[in-house]
Amino acid sequence: MIKFSKHNITETDIKNCESVIRSGWLTHGKYTSLFENKFCNFTSAKYAVSVSSCTAGLHLSCLASDFKKGDEIIVPAQTHTATAHAVEYTGAKAVIADIDFVTGNLKLEEVKKKITKRTKGIILVHMAGYPCDIDEIKKFCEKKKIILLEDCAHALGTFKNNKHVGNFGLSGCFSFYPTKQITTGEGGMIITNNFNFYKKIKLLKAFGIDKDINERKIPGDYDVKFLGFNYRMTDFQAALGFGQLNNYSKNLVRRHQIAKRYLKNLSNIKDLKTMPYSKDCSFFVFQIFSKKKNQIIDALKNNNIGFSVHYQNSLAEMSYYKKKYKLNLKNFKNSIKYSKMNISLPVYPKLKNNEIDSICKTILSVLK
Repeated sequence: MIKFSKHNITETDIKNCESVIRSGWLTHGKYTSLFENKFCNFTSAKYAVSVSSCTAGLHLSCLASDFKKGDEIIVPAQTHTATAHAVEYTGAKAVIADIDFVTGNLKLEEVKKKITKRTKGIILVHMAGYPCDIDEIKKFCEKKKIILLEDCAHALGTFKNNKHVGNFGLSGCFSFYPTKQITTGEGGMIITNNFNFYKKIKLLKAFGIDKDINERKIPGDYDVKFLGFNYRMTDFQAALGFGQLNNYSKNLVRRHQIAKRYLKNLSNIKDLKTMPYSKDCSFFVFQIFSKKKNQIIDALKNNNIGFSVHYQNSLAEMSYYKKKYKLNLKNFKNSIKYSKMNISLPVYPKLKNNEIDSICKTILSVLK
């Protein structure tokens, strides 16, 4: 069997987690700081804050951006529902925009169609690790005084003009879900280059408490100045993430090798399109697109080959958003086409070349 995802966890990572568990100091520990500092180094961001999930990171970013009832925040139709949910949690309205079919990302022309006097923010998603055309959107946001946030759930190791994504907006939020490039089980990270935003995020993620545990002269001596949440990551999770991040550069090289092999095997095939290659893409997955999607899925299943779909239904088709905002699906042609045609193939360092070739052979058997 070829799995869709395999963790890149080493024995050293396991020993580090074990050491944290045996110490009895399971939160607020050294690995949380080590992981955050390592993440800053990897992304070249000034500040990083570990959180319990990418969704938590997006929620905190929306709160720290002061999104509230009456505000409108533009999000892409082709994304995980967490992107829009984070907006809705604040009372603001998630305004769903169609995407570019080739990349699955928001384009400036689609953003402009959704702009109103109430538009306060835009959340970009780097779909499958492929970078958005972020420079022109950033310029537009600066001109219109619109807050730009980045959902980087798929995008650890994704760059644009030699700059790691997440550094273009006010914040970038990353996911460490088990299928992602590195994992902490559940978990996430927020990066930002704005000190005041960073301080606000730090307070919001831990109940609004004004002192870290190591800053308290007397245990329990702190003040709560506003309503916060419990969105912290445990220290053994941080230990797991820290170890994997140490090895991620090699992981990223292999991901590009795998993507190139898929492209070599699957390019110029009738009834099949592939995601484009980019040296800046982190290739969270390798996506293919076909009208024969269901037949390909059946063949993959019959040959015990793991796969996924990102995503089978666009946000515009989700009952909550479709009903609440009375969405007309005719306005989301690219998103619906993308969702009905896409299949995500595995990309992980332990995937062997003969396994890649076997996956491609199975796909081609359907198309021929």
